[in-house]
Amino acid sequence: MSLGSYTEQQVLDLARRQYEQGVAQFTFQLETSVLLVIDMQEEFVKPHWTPYWIPEATRIIPRIKQLIGHCRKRNIPIIYTVYSNTHRYLDRPKYLPAMPSRQFDEDIDQSSLFIKGMVADEIAPQQDDIVIHKCSYGAFYDTPLETILKNLEKDTVIISGTLTNYCCSMTARQAYERGFKVIFGSDVTATHFPEMHAYELQVLRRGFAKVLTLQEIREALEATSV
Repeated sequence: MSLGSYTEQQVLDLARRQYEQGVAQFTFQLETSVLLVIDMQEEFVKPHWTPYWIPEATRIIPRIKQLIGHCRKRNIPIIYTVYSNTHRYLDRPKYLPAMPSRQFDEDIDQSSLFIKGMVADEIAPQQDDIVIHKCSYGAFYDTPLETILKNLEKDTVIISGTLTNYCCSMTARQAYERGFKVIFGSDVTATHFPEMHAYELQVLRRGFAKVLTLQEIREALEATSV
């Protein structure tokens, strides 16, 4: 089809196919990949504890555990991110407290939250893992993550964790903008509602990442094993 001959329906049909079925045209290798486990800390995954709890994040812990185990066996570095008490919280975006995500129907004592950044016990970091204490949604913002990846000579990030449409997707976008290949785990990430998860996966699929299931990630890594 020549330029200047596209109907409105044709461009919308094309966009829909890209959102729903598109596959990023790059390959990735075991030797140059890193697994990111985004914010799987108690405040988000410990059932019934805080208003920040993401029930679906709790449910995906067994799948993330499988992915972590698979990566450990193949010497793929594991990098965790957490929120914690860094710089007396003065390193946060200025208007974070004004966002609706921080507003609740009643006064809640949050003084014990987001202090140490404790990852869920089932998937807790081991001695050789890296833990990045971040101050905003994206794991690259004001952190050493990019330098760490370059020093490790890695060009691919595999993203798991929570929330799909906040910290995970922001990290995917930041990685993409910095020239990294992004593998986004469709069933090892989670957010509040299934429809939000699905919509975010579509956006990422069209413009930022190769969206794969846990099984597809494992198969792709096995295919590149030496």
